[in-house]
Amino acid sequence: MNFITSAGPLISLIAGILILIMPRLLNYIVAIYLIVIGVLGLFGGHLH
Repeated sequence: MNFITSAGPLISLIAGILILIMPRLLNYIVAIYLIVIGVLGLFGGHLH
């Protein structure tokens, strides 16, 4: 559970750096971020 709570800020930091380097990646990064957060939200609580 500790990994899931620390994954959000880490993913956000990486996404922010990539967007600064390559602004064209914004749509892909946002889409991947939303998918990852959605999957963690759906299945993260059930993987005890």
